[in-house]
Amino acid sequence: MRVFLDLSWFFRRHWLAYLSGVIVLAVVSFLSLVPPRVIGAVVDLIDTNSLTQTILLQYVGLIMGIALVLYILRFIWRILIFGASLKLARQIRNDLYTHYTKMSDSFYHKRTTGNLMAISTNDVRAVQATAGDGVLTIVDAILLGGMVVATMAITISWKLTLITLLPLPLMAILTSYYGSLLHKRFGAAQAAFSSLNDTVQENINGIKVMKAFGQERTENERFHDQSAIVVDKNMRVAKVDALFDPTISAVIGVCYILAISFGARYVIADEMTIGQLTTFVVYLGLLIWPMLALGMFFNVVERGRASYDRIREVLRIQTELHESSGAIDKKIAGDLKVDIHTFHYDTESPAVLTDVCFELKAGQTLGIVGKTGSGKTTLLSLLQRNIDVSDGGVYLDSIKLGQFKLDRVKEAFGVVPQEHFLFSATIAENVAFAKPEATIAEIIKACQLACVHEDIQRFPEGYETLVGERGVTLSGGQKQRISIARAILSSPAILVLDDSLSAVDAKTEELILSALRKNDNEQTLIMTAHRLSAISHANLILVMENGRIAQVGTHQELMKQGGWYKEMYERQQLETIVEQGG
Repeated sequence: MRVFLDLSWFFRRHWLAYLSGVIVLAVVSFLSLVPPRVIGAVVDLIDTNSLTQTILLQYVGLIMGIALVLYILRFIWRILIFGASLKLARQIRNDLYTHYTKMSDSFYHKRTTGNLMAISTNDVRAVQATAGDGVLTIVDAILLGGMVVATMAITISWKLTLITLLPLPLMAILTSYYGSLLHKRFGAAQAAFSSLNDTVQENINGIKVMKAFGQERTENERFHDQSAIVVDKNMRVAKVDALFDPTISAVIGVCYILAISFGARYVIADEMTIGQLTTFVVYLGLLIWPMLALGMFFNVVERGRASYDRIREVLRIQTELHESSGAIDKKIAGDLKVDIHTFHYDTESPAVLTDVCFELKAGQTLGIVGKTGSGKTTLLSLLQRNIDVSDGGVYLDSIKLGQFKLDRVKEAFGVVPQEHFLFSATIAENVAFAKPEATIAEIIKACQLACVHEDIQRFPEGYETLVGERGVTLSGGQKQRISIARAILSSPAILVLDDSLSAVDAKTEELILSALRKNDNEQTLIMTAHRLSAISHANLILVMENGRIAQVGTHQELMKQGGWYKEMYERQQLETIVEQGG
């Protein structure tokens, strides 16, 4: 029952729908008591040879009228109770989605996509069933069961009622035990399903890599093994689930035996009529559903409790990024100052960045280079406030980054990441993602600056071309340039290109950078690159090494200094000459 307390916030919000549904259920339960009384009366009339056609037609009409009313009322309570449970599912899905969008990068490093998808689908459905089927079964079991037992005891025989219901405590004990088993096993089954989701998602996204290395058979075997685990875990759930109905049926069978055995004695002793015994047995038949409903209730509620625990575990995780009270809500111009003393991802890990300090005026260009693992990506994440600086600070327009509203920080940055993500939409919709109200003229201009307009025109449907999931129909260079166009269109104060020109040739790279420089002199540009020619024009270049700034200056100053930058630049220039046949 704990899950109902956990969901009390929702029941309070939609109390009218649930109260109305319960009232309708109560009326349905009351009307369900009438037909057995009619059957008993007819049996007694037959027994005394006093049943006439008129009386029989009146009773038949009464039963048909009640059946029609029950038909209408059962439709109404389903709309009320199940309709409310659908609203709960919608609310939880919305809460989860909003929560996901607020989470920082570290949240997604610790949680797999398959797990989050399983929570958002299977677990939400289980909680929805608790607020729908769970409420129905317990309310209907109490109302109908209580009315039937009270009617049997008051209007027929309290002694026979007491004798007949003696096996019920045993059923309550057994179903409660089955419920606790079900809770543990269902949680394990959901976790196994999450792992299977992860495998499917990874293999579909990495299908090209799988085929390139000929690992189809290995991955098939891995999938079959995980699928077998899911089946095994769900079979363990099903074995417990399968105990409910046989247990309840056995208890009901014993109740019938007691009712007929002792009821026959009371009829022989003239303590009740044959019609009353018939009515009693029919009422006992009505008790079958409340007993089954109790079994279903434990089943549904324990599944819902396990799932809601998983949902709340995710919702309890707090984002590491917080907006301070009285956060500054003003447009950011683009002046940048960085003064990072040290940065650790967690207290136990070594410092990722140490003594990283520099300044950049609005409209200038910053180039960041270095070996893989030198700290470039971490520095960019700190600049965009994807993570917070723990020792030191990042300043925009002389104001500490954490003092701005988060929306203002996101608005200030246009980012083209290393991994280019395109949505399953048209090229125009992908480019206009950050500015949905953009005109086609603005979209075309952004694509021209990114040197992808001519490629798009060659497609039969032009800007209305569907790119497929993650841009699967486009080449790597086209995806990169469309991502650049998307960032340009948003007109950010600071444009970040995180090694975003690696899939284009040197000539196209120069055209794009030249267009960006001419497009907006007030836009700050931050670039990381492995090809040093891409950042040779920058006003300031940082050479990162082991999380520190090893060299700093303009291209000319770094060439005079010597060291890693000069070595790497000359080597790349030589490689370019050789590739061109020199």
